[in-house]
Parts: sequence; C-alpha cells; structure tokens
Amino acid sequence: MGEGQGGAWALATVDAQGAAVACIEVGGRLYRLEPSLARAGLPGMSRTIDLFGDWPRARAALDAAARGVAAADEVTPDRRLAPLLYPGKVLCAGANYYDHLAEMGMPGAKKEQQRLFFFFKPSRNAVVGEGATVRMPIGTKAFDWEVELAVVIGTRARDVPVERALQHVAGYTVAVDFSARDHNRAPETFYKLDWVAGKANDTCCPLGPRMIPASAVRDPQDIGLRLSVNGALKQDGRSSQMIFTIAEQISTASRIMTLDPGDVLLTGTPAGVGVPKGTFLAVGDRVEASIEGIGTLAVTIAPSA
Repeated sequence: MGEGQGGAWALATVDAQGAAVACIEVGGRLYRLEPSLARAGLPGMSRTIDLFGDWPRARAALDAAARGVAAADEVTPDRRLAPLLYPGKVLCAGANYYDHLAEMGMPGAKKEQQRLFFFFKPSRNAVVGEGATVRMPIGTKAFDWEVELAVVIGTRARDVPVERALQHVAGYTVAVDFSARDHNRAPETFYKLDWVAGKANDTCCPLGPRMIPASAVRDPQDIGLRLSVNGALKQDGRSSQMIFTIAEQISTASRIMTLDPGDVLLTGTPAGVGVPKGTFLAVGDRVEASIEGIGTLAVTIAPSA
C-alpha cells in the first residue's frame, strides 16, 4: 500500500509521458485502471470519474481488480494529478473546527450558536494535483492555506438523514483550500465578504495524492490532519474538532441541493492557518498537506498566470 494508505486499493490519476492515466493503486504500485477493471468485468472505464456512473458496481469491480492486477499494466508516473479529473461540484464547509474558530477570534464557540455554511470552488479551474501547480491569485497579498479532509460522494443524496449520510460516501482524499484573504473581505459593501473573489481562484483546490475507499477509514471523525510550509509545521489537528460532523454536513447540503456521484465536499480546517498571525504564502513556497491513512499532497506556489 502507498504512504499512509489504508485498505487494499486506492484510485489515482497520474501524468505519464504527458498523458493523464487513471490508475488503481495496490501495494504502493500503480496500474492502469481500464485494463485492470476490464479483467474484473467492468470495461470502458478510462477515467476515474467514469466509475461514479454506478459506484456500487464499480466498488465491487475494484475489489476484484485489486486481487488480479497485472505487471504489464504497471505505470511509472512523472507526477500525480488530482485523483478525479474532474469532480462535479466542489462544495466547501466554512469555519467548521472549534480550534480554528478560536484562532479567528471566537473562543468558546458553542455548536448550537453556529450555522453550517458552504461555498463553492469551480472544479475544472480550481482542482489540480501535486507539483508547481498552484498559481498565486492575481493581486493578492494575503494568500493562505487550509488542509481539509475531502469527501467524495458515491451515490445520489437528496434530503438524507444524518443516520444514513455516510452511506453515500465513496471515499476520501486530501485537499488544500487556498484563499486570497484580502480578496475575501469587502467591508465597504453591504455583504462585507466576497467568497468568490477569495475562494474560487484558479488552481486553488489541489486534491490527492489518492482517493481511498470509505471502507478503509475506521472513523472519519477521528483522523489526523497536518500541513507544513517549507518544512515548518503550521497545522496539526484531528477531525474530532469538527463542529458539524461529515454526516451532518452531507445531510444539510443534501437539503439545499442534490449531491451527485463524483461531487466533492471539503469539510473544514483545524487551527494553524496564516491569517491570525499575518503570515502568508509567497511564490516558491512548498506546502505539504498530510492526512492520516491517505498520504501527503505536496504543491509549490507558482507565479500568477
């Protein structure tokens, strides 16, 4: 199995000689997804997102494929892309960790006094993989980081109760929600905040290095998250600090909109972001985000496009 990876298999997409190749990862090795699944009775799956047309069937085929990978299908990647090229909606929960609220000026916050709210990132423009892929948003002077556990939806969810919400999860991956904090603020306006300008910038939602199946995570509400900048640890928390659980987030979001297979939900970040200390990212900085049982996603900040 790959670094930090639990379970018998994971999904990945890699750049191999300039082509995006969907892979099943078994024992730390990458194998082409399409022939691996064809041998398991599920042909025509050339992209990981194709699996979400019928995730329950794909899930069973992936189990079978993992038991019968062939050396001829092994891939040597140049780098890892986002596991899903491209997800459907990318929905993000804001201010959803107690310790993060405290560092942002709200110590002692009580759950009953909070409201779960969401914002979007544009999947095709924001989602990237590892490497020098994250471009500094144009004009920002306050570029910040947030490591987040990302949930991938496997089956359609509409108005689902909390008790059944996790049944709709296909798997988990690592995300970083990069933010232009100065663009987020709009004090001179009626609304005071501009979530699109601050959060929806191109390349500002790296995902990876792999998606592990939901069954590989014993308890998604007790999982470690860490983030470092240029080797200095900035965030070190656990998902147990979430104000609203993953199940509650899925349930609430599904009452607002239909969650479709292949959608991704970012679930909030622990304390340690840059804005409370006025510490922000510069071009050339290396950001490494790790989640227990999934692995490490490393990106470098590139100049504005």
